[in-house]
Amino acid sequence: MKRNSPRSTAERPSAGPRPGTVVVLGLDPGTLVTGYGIVERCGVRMTMVVCGTIRNDGARSMPLRLRRIFNELTTLIDAHHPDEFAIESAFYGKNAQSALKLGHARGVSMLAAVERDIPTTEYSPREVKKAVVGSGTASKEQVRFMVKSLLGINGRQMKLDASDALAIAICHLHRMSTPTARHRDWKSYVEAHPERVAP
Repeated sequence: MKRNSPRSTAERPSAGPRPGTVVVLGLDPGTLVTGYGIVERCGVRMTMVVCGTIRNDGARSMPLRLRRIFNELTTLIDAHHPDEFAIESAFYGKNAQSALKLGHARGVSMLAAVERDIPTTEYSPREVKKAVVGSGTASKEQVRFMVKSLLGINGRQMKLDASDALAIAICHLHRMSTPTARHRDWKSYVEAHPERVAP
């Protein structure tokens, strides 16, 4: 069984968090292929820490697939210590069986983050595409192109599941920079981030 795990397909090793940085783990969940991507932001600069896929054999039982996803994500989290976790929300256009399987993958993925006390946020596919490409109907190939451009990744092969996960992380970083995305109102944002508001 081909395996792309956090240990074996890291695009670049992590040097550890630096002061003033935010590290986000983005996830594109699936029971057969789960894409992951970690993006670090320092100031206005975003860089990729690692990306890849967790692959499952379709012949394996669902419980074993879910255990693998959970174990691999736990290993990834323990290795890179992300500050935030962002995951793609359920796509309701799928048929009932596909939606149910996706729900299983999303559940164990969020559990891996919650077990490490990492704040978790969900984004719709359209919202992610809008944040990264500027169009909610962008193709996966367009998303990958913009992800590589935004993160300064040149001449490197990247699976669409991994670029989608990086896009989710980038979307979350954009939303973190917008007061209304994480706070009820401007007052609560100012109270939480006084250093970002000019006197």
